[in-house]
Amino acid sequence: MIVVGYTADRYGRTALEHGIAEAKLRETTLLVVNSSAGDSYVDAALAQDEEVHSLEDRLADCGVEFELEQPIGEYAADALLSVMDRAEAQLLVIGIRHRNPVGKLLLGSVSQRLILECRKPVLAVKPVGS
Repeated sequence: MIVVGYTADRYGRTALEHGIAEAKLRETTLLVVNSSAGDSYVDAALAQDEEVHSLEDRLADCGVEFELEQPIGEYAADALLSVMDRAEAQLLVIGIRHRNPVGKLLLGSVSQRLILECRKPVLAVKPVGS
């Protein structure tokens, strides 16, 4: 199983496309995880109804067996690390963005935590032109 850490932006869409390609290459399934800590009224990373329908359409057309999970009340890194502890999880695919050192210091980095703490391979991808 390939696991994609999905966010409702171009970084998440890039991770999704790479995850689909990896699932096809490895002839395995795809699990797309789009989580929210639920600690704010609006979470820009959480796919809303229209985005979920678009995402499900893309997944249905990709030719890979898939699941979509949207856990609420769990931080993204925690949700993804938990999923990656499953025996069938082979690879985690995440989208990354460039941040300056001060931004990393003040805000922390979900991507950095995933890369450092995940016990299985992590593929970190950027959108073209980033």
